[in-house]
Amino acid sequence: QVQLVESGGGLVQPGASMRLSCVVSGRTFADDAVAWFRQAPGKEREFVAAIRWAGNSPFLGESPAKGGFTIARDNAKNTVYLQMNNLSAGDAAVYYCATGSMDGSIRGPFKYWGQGTQVTVSS
Repeated sequence: QVQLVESGGGLVQPGASMRLSCVVSGRTFADDAVAWFRQAPGKEREFVAAIRWAGNSPFLGESPAKGGFTIARDNAKNTVYLQMNNLSAGDAAVYYCATGSMDGSIRGPFKYWGQGTQVTVSS
C-alpha cells in the first residue's frame, strides 16, 4: 500500500518562503515520479513540479518556475520537498503530492495522492 503524507503548510506573509515535505511509504517503481499539485478555491488543479526517484531532472510548471519554486528529493528518507520562495497571494492553495504515474510520465496522471496541506499567504 502506497501512502503519501504532506506537511509544512501554514500561514505566511507575502514575500516569505516555505518548504513543503511529502513522505512516501511503499515504493511503486524505481523510476517513478513524485509530483506536487495545488488547487485554490474555485480553480482547477494545477501542476506545480515533479521529480523522479532516479536521475536528476526536476520538472517545474510554468507559473511556479517563474515564482522561484524548486523541487528536491531525499531518497534515504523517501521524501520529496517543494521549496517555495517569494510567495504571493496567488500561491495560496491546498498543495497535494502524488505518485504512481500511470503512464510513466513525470506529469502523471497519478494513482496515489496525499491528503493535502493548506498554504495561506496573507499579510
